[in-house]
Amino acid sequence: MKRILSGLFTLSLLLILAGCGSSEYREVPQYTAEQFLNTISIGGGSFSPDESHILYSSDEPGIYNAYTIPVGGGEPNQLTSSDSNAVFVYSYFPHDERFLFRSDQGGNELWHIYLRNKDGSVRDLTPYEGHRAIFYSWAHDDSSFYFGSNRRNKQFMDVYEMDTRTFEPVMVFQNDSGYSFGGVSNDERYIALHKTITRDNSDIYLLDRETGDVNLLTEHDGNVNYYPSDFSVDSGSLYWLTDEGSEFTYVQRYDIASGERETVYSTDWDVMYIYFSRNGKYRVTGVNADAKTEIQVRDTESGEEVDLPELPDAQISSVNIARSEEIMSFYVNGSRSPNNLYTYDFTTGEVNQLTQSLNPKIDPRDLVDAQIVRYESFDGLEIPALLYKPHQIKPGAKAPAIVSVHGGPGGQARVGYDALNQYLVNHGYVLIDVNNRGSSGYGKSFYQADDRKHGDEDLQDCIEAKDFLASTGYVDTSRVAILGGSYGGYMVLAALTFEPTAFAAGVDLFGISNWIRTLESIPPWWEAQRKALYQEIGNPKEDREYLRSISPLFHAENIQRPLLVLQGANDPRVIKEESDDIVGAVKENNVPVEYVVFDDEGHGFRKKSNRIEGYITIREFLDTHLKSEE
Repeated sequence: MKRILSGLFTLSLLLILAGCGSSEYREVPQYTAEQFLNTISIGGGSFSPDESHILYSSDEPGIYNAYTIPVGGGEPNQLTSSDSNAVFVYSYFPHDERFLFRSDQGGNELWHIYLRNKDGSVRDLTPYEGHRAIFYSWAHDDSSFYFGSNRRNKQFMDVYEMDTRTFEPVMVFQNDSGYSFGGVSNDERYIALHKTITRDNSDIYLLDRETGDVNLLTEHDGNVNYYPSDFSVDSGSLYWLTDEGSEFTYVQRYDIASGERETVYSTDWDVMYIYFSRNGKYRVTGVNADAKTEIQVRDTESGEEVDLPELPDAQISSVNIARSEEIMSFYVNGSRSPNNLYTYDFTTGEVNQLTQSLNPKIDPRDLVDAQIVRYESFDGLEIPALLYKPHQIKPGAKAPAIVSVHGGPGGQARVGYDALNQYLVNHGYVLIDVNNRGSSGYGKSFYQADDRKHGDEDLQDCIEAKDFLASTGYVDTSRVAILGGSYGGYMVLAALTFEPTAFAAGVDLFGISNWIRTLESIPPWWEAQRKALYQEIGNPKEDREYLRSISPLFHAENIQRPLLVLQGANDPRVIKEESDDIVGAVKENNVPVEYVVFDDEGHGFRKKSNRIEGYITIREFLDTHLKSEE
């Protein structure tokens, strides 16, 4: 199925690849935090009923709002005007231009589902105090949609159906056992449910709405994960992902009538998802291939794979096929190119770029491509990482560096545009984004390798990154800081506490300082994952002394190196007290410590003004403690 790319896409691709992010020495202008954050962040995508334009979210006005843009290109049109709470779009209505979106209050993650009418008025469809609601999917007959809500029991998400004539929710499944919604069949008879037992062990159940029975489909021995992915169009089969007998997840098809299963697709990386277009003409598969997303779109009638553009230094993601199955949208991003929205016409092969997200005042050739590297840790385990080398390092010179640690703990540093990384590299810092043991994407053995070893062996992986940086010949290892957010923030605090001279400074974004308190204060809607967290990290009742031993707060007297902490006041996952207490403890050591609290943010910073302040604060802190002698 060969297709010809449009001239607009070819030009855009050339811009992405121009200079290929070469790390050869050359002087580049240093851009401000404001310039980097005048780059637009966008996401989501829903075709209008006539497929003439696409609904998406954009933070162009300073906070995420809803926008629409013509499928052939043109000026975007802003549809909402929130100046306080982020708006993330879900979907147009199937037959008119009303749409659904979610929003919370100051980052507290208590999402509500909102209806935006054609006249611009907005209605909260889930106006229940102290609860959260999440849109799941439209019913195949378009008359209703499914969503989850914990209004009855804050610990679990019941499944509801809402008729779009009355907007009255009807509970279709009372969830008393910690299930997660996994999809509804087109005939609406079946609902797939996912049950987490531990992080490494889970099951799939099938709710038969005709009989009310909930049946286990994945009976097994030992630790095996199963994740529902999509029903077949005829509602006769369920596709799921599993790692049974494998290091990586792959796709199986389960025949509901016979109970037989077959492997549909596997590879040497994790399959992240598989789903079908509305009428089943296309099957979309996403693979996590060495920290990059690889997408396959296959014509299920011919068996042929659609020839998507090959992007050596960028990647396609978030494929959305329109209801007609004649056009699809997708995103393209790379290290030097933030998300941009594209469309692809299956009939003509035409590809159109709809957005240009990078600030036009920034030349993408001045930015740096992530280089995938690997190094051995203390015990010989190979650690993957992404390396960013500034252009402006002169031959023979040595630069300061940053070891960056992702969140999770089971997250992954991935290839893609990261404004903070590019901002710091642009200002002369070498940056290595570490996938320490316990990171996802490299097989389940690697994923499990940090269990009950947090702040110990995974931390050593980060410290060993300094030896790798030294081997490059262009890093001054006496000037290396560690930076991370959430679990990565914990790693920063653990490094400064348990290896107090390993790094010259630390930057902690909403990191955990007291594991006992964090595990006791996890949001109630995480109840289904509580046991998995306890298995991996520790149970605050049974493992109290162990958790105390790995909590930086109880060993803060060891901290000798300067620390910067950033925190959202409304964070429901890592509560503000985690940062308050560690900052207070470091002050008692008479060690330099800076603390920034954003009163209108939660877990992560959504507003551009706050991100600008945070970026500037981080760079100035690092300049003070890593560049003061230059």
